Amino acid sequence: MIMVAVAFLLGVILCSLFGVPYIDMLKKKMIGQYVKDVAPENHAQKQGTPTTGGVFIIAAIIMASVIALSLAREMSTIALITIITLFFYTLAGFQDDYIKIKGKGNDGLTPRGKLFRQIAIALLPAMALVISHPEATTFTIGNFSINLGWFYPVFAVFVITGSSNAYNLTDGLDGLAAGCGVSAFIACSIIALLSGEKDLAIISATVAGALIGFLQYNKPKAQVFMGDTGSLAIGGLLGTLAVLGKFEFLLIFLGAVFVMETLSVIIQVTSFKTTGKRVFKMAPIHHHFELLGWSEKKVVIVFSIVSFLCSALAVVLCILFNKGIL
Repeated sequence: MIMVAVAFLLGVILCSLFGVPYIDMLKKKMIGQYVKDVAPENHAQKQGTPTTGGVFIIAAIIMASVIALSLAREMSTIALITIITLFFYTLAGFQDDYIKIKGKGNDGLTPRGKLFRQIAIALLPAMALVISHPEATTFTIGNFSINLGWFYPVFAVFVITGSSNAYNLTDGLDGLAAGCGVSAFIACSIIALLSGEKDLAIISATVAGALIGFLQYNKPKAQVFMGDTGSLAIGGLLGTLAVLGKFEFLLIFLGAVFVMETLSVIIQVTSFKTTGKRVFKMAPIHHHFELLGWSEKKVVIVFSIVSFLCSALAVVLCILFNKGIL
């Protein structure tokens, strides 16, 4: 428990320290965000805001994790796989951001190219888990369980890839993805501790800390955006933690806001293609509320509260599952 707290503080401190020089470098290099023409009008002021802030977030997470895991003597194979997966997702996100910056637009990797990379990376933790722990192919919800066998890697890849994309879709307002992510990863850390997975609890805590450190630079009006470098990686990490920690079902609650954002896009696209009508004023759904007249700050606060409540529910469900009540 003490090392989890240490990991959290290391995440906050390192991300806070890394942020200043990295943002200064981005400003000097004039590396900024390009805003889509279809975005709400008030987003035009975000044009040119430094992006790829995910670089210093991930650097803080990896460094804090390695230090805390080493001190706690919890540098397990599962922990290494988690960190390596995070690193590869960061590279994929950075490649996407780099193409956008180089092309001075919002067209990065093709959707197919991005998805291919996400799936390929997700295979690493999925296959590693199945090979090292054959019994881990069982999907459990409380007292109910079903052995998916060799279909489990497919399921795991779906969970991790879906989580990566869902978090990426949420990263559209100042402080939104980071604010919702803090409570999700704190809950992840608690759930991992309750499950006896101290290594995953430590990594989760560093992410929560790093996101808090990042929020001081990303809160309205943001000094920097995490970009796909951060959002693809952090979302992928959330899914990876759920798979390796065997709490895949609870991810629905941990990532409730991210799921809601994804569903809004699916519903919007499906409705428009089948009926020619839009269900929301704009998707993802955070833009819908903006166009209803909500301020950006209000959207972020409300969504963060929803994330906190749903994450707390995930912890409660975990406790009930462990006691055999559900």
